[in-house]
Amino acid sequence: MGKQKESSAMEIDYQNSIPSDQISNPKFTVNVLQLLKSAQMQHGLRFGDYARYRRYCTARLRRLYKSLKFTHGRLKYTKRPISVSTVTEVRFLHLVLYTAERAWSHAMEKKTLPDGPNARQRSYLIGRLRKAVKWASLFQELSSIKGDSRTSLEAEAYAAYMKGSLLFEQDQNWDVALKCFKSTRAVYEELGKYGDLENQVLCRERVEELEPSIRYCLHKIGEFNLQTSELISIGEMEGPALDLFKAKLEAAMAEARSQQAASMTEFHWLGNRFPISNAKTRVSILKAQELEKDIHGSAADSLPAEKKLVLYDKIFAAYHEARSCIRNDLVTAANSENMKDELSGLDKAIGAILGQRTIERNQLLVKIAKSKLNKVRDDKIEKVTKPEELVRLYDLLLQNTADLFDLVSSGRDRKMEEVALAEECEMKSMVFRAERCFYLAKSYSSAGKRTEAYALYSRARSLADAALKKLQSVNAADQVMIKELKTLYNESRSNSCVEHAKGIIEEEKAPENLSKKISNISLNGTDKKMEKLLMEKTDTYESAVGESNMKAVPRIETFPPAFQPVPRNPIVLDLAYNLIEFPSLDDRMKKDKKGFISRFWG
Repeated sequence: MGKQKESSAMEIDYQNSIPSDQISNPKFTVNVLQLLKSAQMQHGLRFGDYARYRRYCTARLRRLYKSLKFTHGRLKYTKRPISVSTVTEVRFLHLVLYTAERAWSHAMEKKTLPDGPNARQRSYLIGRLRKAVKWASLFQELSSIKGDSRTSLEAEAYAAYMKGSLLFEQDQNWDVALKCFKSTRAVYEELGKYGDLENQVLCRERVEELEPSIRYCLHKIGEFNLQTSELISIGEMEGPALDLFKAKLEAAMAEARSQQAASMTEFHWLGNRFPISNAKTRVSILKAQELEKDIHGSAADSLPAEKKLVLYDKIFAAYHEARSCIRNDLVTAANSENMKDELSGLDKAIGAILGQRTIERNQLLVKIAKSKLNKVRDDKIEKVTKPEELVRLYDLLLQNTADLFDLVSSGRDRKMEEVALAEECEMKSMVFRAERCFYLAKSYSSAGKRTEAYALYSRARSLADAALKKLQSVNAADQVMIKELKTLYNESRSNSCVEHAKGIIEEEKAPENLSKKISNISLNGTDKKMEKLLMEKTDTYESAVGESNMKAVPRIETFPPAFQPVPRNPIVLDLAYNLIEFPSLDDRMKKDKKGFISRFWG
């Protein structure tokens, strides 16, 4: 209620016309596109957070009202309309512009809800867009009188875009919406020819954002026919001006798929036909098949790898949604054995297609990793592929082919197409094993382990030779795979020879290197990184000169040796001696004999 009161308080008084005799001399300048683009990118719209941008517009308006002393009263609300005589500085134009932006961002916030706006929210959304159109029209009128020629032109483009957005959302008057978008595009095309480089870039981006909306309006009028792939490519573009279009596009695509799915009754896979009764399952399968056309179509070679990965993720999501619908139908199939068999076969077919697309996606990841394997890293941000990463990818591919083989091989009555697919999985598994062995040898070679690398290269050559012979025996063999296997065979052979040569060189230089390392052994040394001294490792089987990749000099023993504690005689303190009372021994002592005269003197 508070928000509605605030918005109603900000309504424009259109009853007051703008007199022409109030034109004043000073002309204000507002770089509308640059101002709004900077505010949007810094306050939420870089990540599509319209709620944050709306809060920023509200805070910005509060500061403008307070700094301009244009408040509507503290105790009792008094409406103060904005007219030409009110605009005495450029901040009044900012006031009107940010009010329109606040209404627009509030509408977009409702539009981009996770589950979409319901009927009540949609009605509120349309109302906020109408409010944005009113404020944008007032901004255009004020700018035509108080602003310079460029500001007036940008304000006209801004008002036309807001009006076009309202009609676009209402699904009506497509010709008027088209005229508004074309008018906006013409203005920014003209403005993009002048000014600094930043202004030209902003205008060009705005023109690109408006182009999909214009094409969609032409499509709705009937003057232009948009293909499904074109709609998908337009929907992947980014920009605040395209968010309304994306929501409209999703609704149009869903409606088109529903109409097309009504005529889809069966799903064909490897000579099998599976009936589809669930409408959601049909729509999900059609969505996946449309995306597959973009990957396997004629324009697939021009698509960058990153875009292909995004398409694969969408395909997986669509097929997983179809499988979840199929499994829900299996639960509710009750005791109908025929229906259960059909649904189980359909689930198996979708699972097999998912396995094939997973293999294709992982092969694409291998291709990307191979392109970065031998690349010299010029930029610190760019990551160079290690052989271990390719080994991990080939492990995934081997697991994928094994899962697909098990899935296709399951069942009793298999058709020729299923047998051919199982044989193809076996062939791919042989190729992936050879590739994995090759890159595993590369990882051992980079670690300096020549013996292991030589053995693995030889193993990779034998695996590649076996796969090549088996592939050449097939009539309709993949020539690209044959070429890759021949290259792998030759590289494995050459690398095994290189490792053999390096091993011999290292063996020949081993005595020299050993004597050199022994001569460098330090008695004491200053290296504090050694874990143990050589004298402390006499009970373990380790190299006395350290590993080949160790840079630290080994130490024999510390010299001079450190002080060690030695045992000494115990100190005894007799504490009881002073407390012992000994017996008198006077009677045992020898007495002196005295003479006759001494008796008198004693």
